[in-house]
Amino acid sequence: MKKGKMILKRYRFALITMAAVGVLLLLQPQIGMKAIQNSTFQLQQMFFVIPPIFLLLGLLDVWVPKTTMVKYMGEGSGIKGILLSFLIGSAAAGPLYGAFPVAAVFMKKGIKFSNLMIFIGAWSTMKIPMFLFEMGSLGVKFALTRLAVDIPGILMIANTLQKMLTAKEVEEIYQKAETLLD
Repeated sequence: MKKGKMILKRYRFALITMAAVGVLLLLQPQIGMKAIQNSTFQLQQMFFVIPPIFLLLGLLDVWVPKTTMVKYMGEGSGIKGILLSFLIGSAAAGPLYGAFPVAAVFMKKGIKFSNLMIFIGAWSTMKIPMFLFEMGSLGVKFALTRLAVDIPGILMIANTLQKMLTAKEVEEIYQKAETLLD
C-alpha cells in the first residue's frame, strides 16, 4: 500500500496531465489530439537524445577517474576549471535536459559547484553550432556581442549561486545527485 502511494505521489504531475488531456479530448477533440501529437513528438525527440547521452556518461564514469576530474574541474582548479566548464558546455550537443544527467555525473566526480553552474550555463546559451548559425544569419557583430554578454553573465550567476548557498546546501545537492545515479 505504501509503495502504491509513493508511486502516485512521485508521478502525480504526469497523472494529472494525462487526466487533463483526457478531459481536453472529451471537450475539444481537435485540441486534445494536437496535445497528444505534440507530446508524442517530444517523447520521440527525447528517445533519440537521451540514450547517446547516457552511453557517453557511462564511458565518462568508467574512463575518467575522479581524481582527474577534481584536478581539472574541482575546488582548486582555478581558471582551467572555468575554461574547461565553458568548453565542455559549449561543445555539447542536444537540448538542455541533456545537461542534467551530465551534471549529475560531474557532481559524482567532484567538480566545483560554480564550475557545474558554468557548464550548465554554457550548455544552455553558448553552443558552438548556435554561435556559428548566428554569425551566418544575424551577423558577426551580433554573435560576438551576445557571446560577450553571455560569458560574464554566466560567471556572475555561477559565482552568485556559489556564494548564496551554504556548504551544507551544496553538499545536500551533491548527495541527491549521488542517490539518483545509484
